[in-house]
Amino acid sequence: MSDLLTDRLNKILPRIISDDFLSGSGIGNEISFYIFDYSPEEELRVRAHLRFLEDHIPKQKPELRFTHINLFDLVLDHLKQRKLLEKALQIQREKGDEALKAALAGPLHPEKLASIFCEVARPDQNKLVLVSGVGSVYPLLRTSGLLSNLQNVMGPIPLVLFYPGKYDQLTLRLFGKLSLSAHIDGGAKSKKPEHYYRAFRLVP
Repeated sequence: MSDLLTDRLNKILPRIISDDFLSGSGIGNEISFYIFDYSPEEELRVRAHLRFLEDHIPKQKPELRFTHINLFDLVLDHLKQRKLLEKALQIQREKGDEALKAALAGPLHPEKLASIFCEVARPDQNKLVLVSGVGSVYPLLRTSGLLSNLQNVMGPIPLVLFYPGKYDQLTLRLFGKLSLSAHIDGGAKSKKPEHYYRAFRLVP
């Protein structure tokens, strides 16, 4: 298959295992956050390519320690550990999505999730972190809020976020349509565009 997405996907592996990428060469004092945006209709192809990356990174660069974090799984594990998952499902069934978002505003606050994320990402051991599951965890997690809170705790480790939407290095538009944030942010629904400008596009 030869199309724009295939061409972009094929550029990921050589990019993320290159010494320049892993060392942060060429980005000055900026943090090493990257976003690979794509059409949400291509979610299954991107998931398949993530499995390809997990298989081929060790073959191409055996010494590179990396991890892949699915944000949906991260949130589920967090709720299970706090014994909140069943209660959350009950709230969703009985009271709906808005009540669920309000109930989970505290446990899923971006600052708390950033700390949990780092426990799993282990930036002291891994040299690359791949992140997926953005669409699945919507609307419980605000992507820009999580990234902002990760800036001070991830250090120089490259983080690559696979994002089903549009990123123009200024604004995140989940699913390519949501210009207004409908994510939890401290218990309130934000009415401002979800701005984030501290990440680079991984592949144009």
